[in-house]
Amino acid sequence: MSGHELIGSAMVPDGIEVRLVRSEDDYAIMLEDNELMSTDLHASEQALATLTCERLAGRAAPQLLIGGYGMGFTLRAALGALGDDASVTVAEIVPEIIEWARGPMRELTADCLDDARVVLVMDDVAMLIDAAQQGYDAILLDVDNGPSGLTRQLNDGLYSRTGLQAAMAALRQNGLLAIWSAEPDPDFVTHLEKVGFKVEEVHANALPDCEGGHHVIWFAEKL
Repeated sequence: MSGHELIGSAMVPDGIEVRLVRSEDDYAIMLEDNELMSTDLHASEQALATLTCERLAGRAAPQLLIGGYGMGFTLRAALGALGDDASVTVAEIVPEIIEWARGPMRELTADCLDDARVVLVMDDVAMLIDAAQQGYDAILLDVDNGPSGLTRQLNDGLYSRTGLQAAMAALRQNGLLAIWSAEPDPDFVTHLEKVGFKVEEVHANALPDCEGGHHVIWFAEKL
C-alpha cells in the first residue's frame, strides 16, 4: 500500500509494534514493511468464518470462539452466516485494535461488536481455550500469519502439541479448530493429525471473485 498515512500504532503484548495506515479509502495493519491485514485483501478471512459455519450447519445454538478481531472480517462473516441462537466470543489482546475498529474504521466495523450474539474479551485467546472444557463448537484462529508466530512469539504456543491438545479439550464432539495461514505447512498438518484431529486443508483466494493469491485454512475436526 503506497503513499500511506499513519493513523496509529500499538505494541502487541510481549511482541512488536504494529501500525494502522490508510491509503485513500483502504486501511492496512503493518509490521514494519509487512502487511498483516488490509481492507482490500480479506476474502480468505471471510472464508474462515463462512466455511466453518457451513460445516456447523444444523447445530442448535452453536458456540464459536474467534481469536483475534483483526479488522473484523471473520466476525462479520460469521454473524452473517449464523442464526440468532448462536454465540460468538472474540478474543483480542491489543486494545488499540478495538479502538481503531470503533474509531477510524467504524464504518467498516458496522456495529458488529455491539451485536447481541457477540462477547468481546480483551485477553489472550489461549486463556479462553485453556479455561474451556467442551465449551465450543468451533475455534477460529487468525492471530498471526500462520502456525509460526510473527507478531508475538508466545503465539507459537497455540500451535504446539500442548496448545492443540488444549484446543481439542475445549471443543465439543465433532467440533472444529479452524486455522488461517498465509501459506501451506505440511509439517503442521502432520502435527494436527498426531494430536488426533481429522484434518481438511482448503485453499482460499485473498480477493473476491476467485482472484488474488491463495491462503490456507485448516479444518481440524475433533472425532
